Amino acid sequence: RFFVMSMVRLPGLQDMIEGISRERNLPKTSVEAALREALLKGYERYRRTQDLDSRITFDEDYFTTFEVELDTEDEGFRVLSTKNIVDEVGNADHEIALLEVREVAPEAQLGDTVILDVTPAQDDFGRMAAIQTKQVLAQKLRDQQRKLIQEEFQDLEGTVLQGRILRFERQSVIVAVTSGYGQPEVEAELHRREQLPNDNYRANAPVKIYLKRVCEGTQRGPQLQVSRADAGLVVYLFANEVPEIEDDIVRIVAVAREANPPSRYVGPRTKIAVDTAERDVDPVGACIGARGSRIQVVVNELRGEKIDVIRWSPDPATYIAQALSPARVDEVRLMNPDDRQAHVLVPEDQLSLAIGKEGQNVRLAARLTGWKIDIRDSANYDYEAEDKAAAEAAAERARIEAERAAALAEEEALAAAEAAELAAEEAAELEAELDEGDEIAPDTDIDTAPDTDPDTEVDPEAVTEAIDQDEGDDGDGPEEAEEASAVAEPDAFEASDDSELEENNNDGEADVAIAAEGENEAIAEVTEDEPEDEPEEESPGPQAIAEDSLSEESPETDVDEEAVTEVTEVTEEGGADEDA
Repeated sequence: RFFVMSMVRLPGLQDMIEGISRERNLPKTSVEAALREALLKGYERYRRTQDLDSRITFDEDYFTTFEVELDTEDEGFRVLSTKNIVDEVGNADHEIALLEVREVAPEAQLGDTVILDVTPAQDDFGRMAAIQTKQVLAQKLRDQQRKLIQEEFQDLEGTVLQGRILRFERQSVIVAVTSGYGQPEVEAELHRREQLPNDNYRANAPVKIYLKRVCEGTQRGPQLQVSRADAGLVVYLFANEVPEIEDDIVRIVAVAREANPPSRYVGPRTKIAVDTAERDVDPVGACIGARGSRIQVVVNELRGEKIDVIRWSPDPATYIAQALSPARVDEVRLMNPDDRQAHVLVPEDQLSLAIGKEGQNVRLAARLTGWKIDIRDSANYDYEAEDKAAAEAAAERARIEAERAAALAEEEALAAAEAAELAAEEAAELEAELDEGDEIAPDTDIDTAPDTDPDTEVDPEAVTEAIDQDEGDDGDGPEEAEEASAVAEPDAFEASDDSELEENNNDGEADVAIAAEGENEAIAEVTEDEPEDEPEEESPGPQAIAEDSLSEESPETDVDEEAVTEVTEVTEEGGADEDA
């Protein structure tokens, strides 16, 4: 819900936005967003000055619920605040009472939010708040402009742009560049170290520059860093002048450039290596052109810089010899291919030419080829001494590599031994835990489930005593012959004979009295039930009962054969007495 009360008038607001947009080459939406942020900062300054003596803490998130609304048609703005509806107001900037809201909106509930117009009066806004708004607006516009430039030129890094000299600041030159036709000009900085010593810059003069990088962040000064001393400018100029390079018939393999030599007595120089896959095309001649017409255009653009175009070769010795042109080379010896070191033998009269003024020629050749080049006089070169020194150096390198390999192997072996020892300790701990578990397991099985293990051996005397005690509690009199089956297999006895006794009591019983010799022999009575649907079936004899008990045993159960034999004999004697 909105409760709008007032607006601060800004005459000429729409014209101001359009003017800033044209001046700074920014879209109107960016200008309006920057203006809203600036006005909100001004309101924050105004609000802080209103409660200087209060205990309110204005942290970074305090004004997140505030926003500025621009009205370009009525040329003004208002400040809106989102507040929560509560019973008791603790912070008037973020909360509002329910009773106060229901005076306007009776259907309002606790927890709802309302948007209120908290725009101060135009006279109360204050001079300091206006200054704060102006400063923030300028900063936000710069940020928007830098962001736009970064997005525009980010994809143009490493390319050559056409620029125009604007002014000079200290030792730098400010150049106006564009990203394309119809795009606004953007300022770029050409540092002193990126300029050519023979360049003569004049205001509004056109110049070709190489875009090195687009600066990020909010630092002052131009964002674009351009150069005329980079090797990329030479590559672009050759590609622009040589159609074979543009058509990929001739390719530029490597470039070494020294645009700003360390001494003023040495001029700028460039070495460029080219190659081609076509047999009928001369890459060096294609770059030079007829009577040097193509390379002369590049030299003129670089203000007379010397350029050496050589043919690239996959053979390092040939490539090094050609890179030292215009010097004549007798022999190139690759002393250490691993470290890329080479000895170049030249005649005595070619030494100065091969080395160059202050070592410029050999320095550029080393950069171009990537080899460490040592220029030697052919007449004074000692092959045996150099070969011996090279062999000693190779032996020393081999020894160092062997020591490194041995140290590495020792470290790996030590690490493997530590890992094996740790694994052994863990295995020992695990085995100890398993042993402790095995010691505890038998007691637990006996206490919780004594009759569940089919392999457990049964003590016949213990079973007999248990049966006697149970029958004594029931008051049934003499012991039954179930003891013999329980001795053979307690589980089978309980599962079969007891269930038959309970279910078939009404169908018939066969009592067998067993007499035993001695004071400790028990008298067993075996009761055999017959099913209801077969009343005529004869009761099985004691021998059959014993055989059934044996047949129902689990093959894994350990049976006491002597006990079974004794029970069988006693059963037969009991049957004989009964017949008598």
